[in-house]
Amino acid sequence: MNKRKLIFWAVVVAALAVLVAVFRDKVHFDWKMFWQQLRFVSWRHIWAGIALIYATYWLRSVRWAVFLSPTKKVPAVTLLGPQFIGFTAVALFGRLADLTRPYLVARRVELPLSTQVAVYTIERMFDLGAAALVFSSALAFTPKTLPHHDVFVRAGVVSLALTLVIAVFAGVVRLAGGVVAGFARGTVGLLSKSAGESISSKILGFRDGLNALKSAKDFGVTAAISLLMWLLIGWAYVQTAHAFVHTPELASLTFSRTMLLMAASIGGSLLQLPIIGWFTQIAVTAAAMHEFYGAPIEAATACGALLLLVTFLCIIPTGLVYSQIEHVSLKKIADESGAAKDATIAADAGTAE
Repeated sequence: MNKRKLIFWAVVVAALAVLVAVFRDKVHFDWKMFWQQLRFVSWRHIWAGIALIYATYWLRSVRWAVFLSPTKKVPAVTLLGPQFIGFTAVALFGRLADLTRPYLVARRVELPLSTQVAVYTIERMFDLGAAALVFSSALAFTPKTLPHHDVFVRAGVVSLALTLVIAVFAGVVRLAGGVVAGFARGTVGLLSKSAGESISSKILGFRDGLNALKSAKDFGVTAAISLLMWLLIGWAYVQTAHAFVHTPELASLTFSRTMLLMAASIGGSLLQLPIIGWFTQIAVTAAAMHEFYGAPIEAATACGALLLLVTFLCIIPTGLVYSQIEHVSLKKIADESGAAKDATIAADAGTAE
């Protein structure tokens, strides 16, 4: 970790410490009630949520195999280990380890890292589009009698608009990716050269990923897998909320009402800091449940903790086992993937048209 990153983490930790010091006497929190909420959860629902999340890792492997199919036929099961190890690295080391998965896949299938970074980029875009479509569709069926109905409607409109923007952007990049990347490098580069190069590299990666989908069939299969995956993630949120059988505000949540919670959770995970990010994500989801559903803050916090476990941390034991089987050091591979990312950006900057 370089000096700039150390300074960044130090500032973040200091800011969090200040927030805790300012608000600790202003928020009443009953720790006894919090532990009681955790004690009486229905673990049947928790295990169901974990099973749904593990199914999404399998779907990610299948989707990645579809992306690779025009270049190399790879069984989906071959890509399952890199998914487990990669998401474990992100859970432990934060978003700095995001490129662990493409790095491991590139080593496994013996293809250049740049091709797998392209797959990773288009994977992110399909995730964004599928999640937005699931959000907007589910929120469209929210009953008008529910509290905060206007908030749900606005969120649905925004997510649908985002889906359309992604579709238009994908079309433009597919037709003129080099021009778009050059424009981004020139404009953003006026403020920050490194940021301009990074954005340009991502656009080129997205273009290369789109070019990997050679047929309408591949596109349709990928879109269907992405939608199914995000539906399963949504139901994992529902199962976790329903585990709080003694809290009516959570036990009665419908799929559509869970969408705002899911959006808040995803927003809280965008800047995933090592370990510290776990607590910030719990705080974000707890605040959402308390505000949107009227759940007691203790129950909301307990549910936020279990949501983190079900949707994010449950992969760690499996990832650690796989890393031992495949003789992979998580810290080393995270560092190597970060260094490889910088080299890939530099290479793309030199070859972009």
